Amino acid sequence: MDAFDFHLARSQSRRQVLAGLGLGGAAVLSTPAIGQSLVELGLPGGPSTRPMTSEFPQKGAMILQRLRPPLLETPMEVFDGSVFTPNDRFFVRWHWANIPTAIDVASYRIAIRGHVDRQLSISLAQLLRMPRIELAAVNQCSGNSRGLFEPRVPGAQWRHGAMGNARWVGVSLRHLLDLAGVRSGALAVRFGALDQPVVPTGPDFSKSLAIDHARNGEVIVAFQMNGEQMPLLNGFPARLIVPGWYSTYWVKMLNDIEVLDGPDQGYWMAKAYKIPDTPGANVAPGTKDFPSVPINRMVPRSWITSWSDGTPLGYAPDLPVGGIAMGGDAAVARVDISADHGRTWHSAKLGPDEGKYGFRRFDANVRVPRPGKVTLMSRCTSAAGETQPISPNWNPGGFMRGCVETSTVTLV
Repeated sequence: MDAFDFHLARSQSRRQVLAGLGLGGAAVLSTPAIGQSLVELGLPGGPSTRPMTSEFPQKGAMILQRLRPPLLETPMEVFDGSVFTPNDRFFVRWHWANIPTAIDVASYRIAIRGHVDRQLSISLAQLLRMPRIELAAVNQCSGNSRGLFEPRVPGAQWRHGAMGNARWVGVSLRHLLDLAGVRSGALAVRFGALDQPVVPTGPDFSKSLAIDHARNGEVIVAFQMNGEQMPLLNGFPARLIVPGWYSTYWVKMLNDIEVLDGPDQGYWMAKAYKIPDTPGANVAPGTKDFPSVPINRMVPRSWITSWSDGTPLGYAPDLPVGGIAMGGDAAVARVDISADHGRTWHSAKLGPDEGKYGFRRFDANVRVPRPGKVTLMSRCTSAAGETQPISPNWNPGGFMRGCVETSTVTLV
């Protein structure tokens, strides 16, 4: 693997005046050692062991999927605690290896330009003085669980840990757009960031939202994560939060907001992150000619986190089972559990509702008639009436897996 220059330091200059507002001065990155141990992810389509590392700045023990650019996966056991994913265990995914290794908050600006009445350049200090909103939302990579696609597809071979749930604090994007004054005829808003292509011809990463979506009051420019300064690798100083949509839209290190009076024809909207325009984004393996649309809203998902796959347990007639669920772009309405390959389902008890876009804890006791292998399944139904299917989808991008997942334990 390529070496990646990482260490973390903070400026001791006057820029630390922002620390009292929950933000440090400058952050700088240098080289981590890679794996202290290996973890088996059980991926069916290819090599499935990965190193664990705790050498990245502001990060604890993570599954190392790629070093350059950094792709760090959250171990599943992390999700069995709080429904909020700790910042130091929150997954990391970048598209280009050329990400900033230092941020000077004194000079950092977010430009608002394009089809607006007033072009603005907003400093972090100004952003921090604006009215704040807070919401809980799951940030999930479009390719989360891609490593389970059969047949295998190219791309990062994540298991289930390319996701996390946090409380995000920031400023409504609608507020920022209103300050600039959106002109009549605006169709979309495009977002750019500080990361850069590694080659001159590479397309600068950017994503866009339809104007009504951008102004719905729920999309925010966040600077705080779980009550703390956002880690550098998760988007410091500020990132876009698009609740209910996949993380490709959650632009990190945001520095550019452009209002468009026409459709976004850039690479990352017109070419990349496209899904089949079919139910469940599903096509038969090998299919190449199909209508496509940009990936968008998330779908319901759930995972059993109380027992790892393959865990041996002492037999008892009642087996406690717990985990987390998400409703996609709607709240979790119910979660059902099966211990007989889906022949019968039993309703689980839901934990506190921390917001419709976040994780919801579920727990149940499953009746087990005898020792042996037991395949546990969880199935989420959203408030919109959408239920996880039993069969997995397939598409050449490895996007939007949302089927019922299984976990097998052996009772002895």
